[in-house]
Amino acid sequence: MKRTLMTMMAGALMLGVSAVAANAGTVAVSWKTFQEERWKTDEAAIKEVVEAAGHTYVSTDAQGSAQKQAADIEGLIAQKPDVILVVAFDSDAILPSIQKITDAGIKSIAYDVQFEDPNALYITFDNVGVGRLMAKTMLEKGKTEGNFAFIKGDKGDPNATFLFQGIMEVLKENIDAGKIKNVCETFTDGWKPDNAQKNMEQCLTSQNNKIDAVVSENDGMAGGVVAALEAQGLAGSVPVTGQDGDKAALNRVAKGTQLVSVWKDSRVLGKKAAEAAVAMIGGTAMDKLEGVAKFNGGKKGVEMNSILIPPNPITKANLGDVISAGWISKEEACAGAQADVEACK
Repeated sequence: MKRTLMTMMAGALMLGVSAVAANAGTVAVSWKTFQEERWKTDEAAIKEVVEAAGHTYVSTDAQGSAQKQAADIEGLIAQKPDVILVVAFDSDAILPSIQKITDAGIKSIAYDVQFEDPNALYITFDNVGVGRLMAKTMLEKGKTEGNFAFIKGDKGDPNATFLFQGIMEVLKENIDAGKIKNVCETFTDGWKPDNAQKNMEQCLTSQNNKIDAVVSENDGMAGGVVAALEAQGLAGSVPVTGQDGDKAALNRVAKGTQLVSVWKDSRVLGKKAAEAAVAMIGGTAMDKLEGVAKFNGGKKGVEMNSILIPPNPITKANLGDVISAGWISKEEACAGAQADVEACK
């Protein structure tokens, strides 16, 4: 009897293991470039959820090349994953690769960067909303008039357009009234800080350093902008925006050389995307995922199932939010901080 019970228990255990193995899947990610600080945070959050669910995580790094990303996705398709998350380097160039993913019977997720395909899930922070928050913070805590420079992201990334849309919605009234003059507006190849610095240097030269505010579309570029301003003795007197919650940017907020970093907690984004992928492996349809809604705000107006996450603008006044959340240590955030930063006292 005892032996029979043990045999039955062993059999049940083997059946349980077999069931887990049978349901195990693979989630793949094609990163556009893994050199930016934030993607490592995203990846850790994705892996934690995927592996906790008993699935396998694989990834590739396109290293800022549309051609390499296409080749990377071909390689991922050959591995037959269940879901592929794609951070597109070029949202138009990637579309044939997305079609190949669909043709192979694999689910796709446009992660953080939109590509317009009705079969994919689009998950990101509300980037139009991020643009609004940067501009709103500029008007409330920075400048309401004067010569404004706009350092936009990469021309091939729709997020650059979404951000600028939100920025212009907020600033339009002051622009139309002649209070704000758009004296410099430029896209920045690859969102690279050194390219942003060059763009800002050219802007300062063309305007004889008469720049009152800079709306930079992300923190990496804001670093390049601040470097250009520092060279002219203007850092700290010209407010600069950014977004992503990069550690260096949050420290610049504390030091007063950057006005705001709109914090998009990429741990939340990664977790939600991984949970969506795991749910899809389990058979949940995209339009039945938690928090999903329809989105058609791209340049082609393609309707997609989407999950949009609200962001949080971080200034000197609420720097403690990112410290208490464990996003950055007090020591990292507060090195060289101005005396009026409450979180650093």
